[in-house]
Amino acid sequence: MSERPAIVVNGVSGRMGRMLVQVISQSGTARLAGGLERPGHAWVGQDLGTAMGGAALGVSVHDDPATALRGAQAVIDFTTPAASLALAPLAARLGVVHVIGTTGFDDDDLTAITEAAKTGVIVRAGNMSLGVNLLMALTRRVAAALDADYDIEILEAHHRHKVDAPSGTALMLGEAAAAGRGVSLGNASDRARDGITGPRQRGHIGFSVVRGGDIVGEHDVIFATEGERIVLRHIATDRAVFARGALKAALWAQGRAPGEYDMISVLGLDR
Repeated sequence: MSERPAIVVNGVSGRMGRMLVQVISQSGTARLAGGLERPGHAWVGQDLGTAMGGAALGVSVHDDPATALRGAQAVIDFTTPAASLALAPLAARLGVVHVIGTTGFDDDDLTAITEAAKTGVIVRAGNMSLGVNLLMALTRRVAAALDADYDIEILEAHHRHKVDAPSGTALMLGEAAAAGRGVSLGNASDRARDGITGPRQRGHIGFSVVRGGDIVGEHDVIFATEGERIVLRHIATDRAVFARGALKAALWAQGRAPGEYDMISVLGLDR
């Protein structure tokens, strides 16, 4: 595409929405086409830059998805499962790439996204950062190399406002570890421990969650056995890493065939 792709930000008033506006506006590789918010939000009808407390950007905040996406090439969406699910079939119908960084989907939600991807281009990842996706690849390889004598524990920490747990990234890491072991995460996952739980089950993958302060995102994958531990760690200190990854995904997806892609594909780690 010779012109810079026009990108809409869904949930534009949120923390990630604001960060995406900054990253897209400063990128030189894409242009901001507008913002999308829920009906009744105070920003609806305003210039996006003015709504954010700065200079006018010449683009508006809409509450109607069809209006917001008209003429756009991509929409980047870090919102809620319900909002993302409502947007997916519309984006597919309009031929707009849908980049989904939303987490907290259940199995039925994921089935609906897969259905929308039959006719549209969707890039979905629980975490859009390059470092985390490299961590996923490493986790799978280490899990494949070590047998079940090595217990796998995944520890994640986020800010006090995060509403889902474990994080989408932690679950992605769990899936990577399970794939490396050749097992189903659903059958090998320990999601909560409290009281007299008995000894740890061999081969299970444990999850622990921390919520507090303004922690952007921290993930540890621990492989522990008698006498040693291997710890793979990723620490994010700035949400811009997720916004830059999402923008990279939106650009990469231009001209792709309909389907559901992830950041492993975007970064070429599947080759």
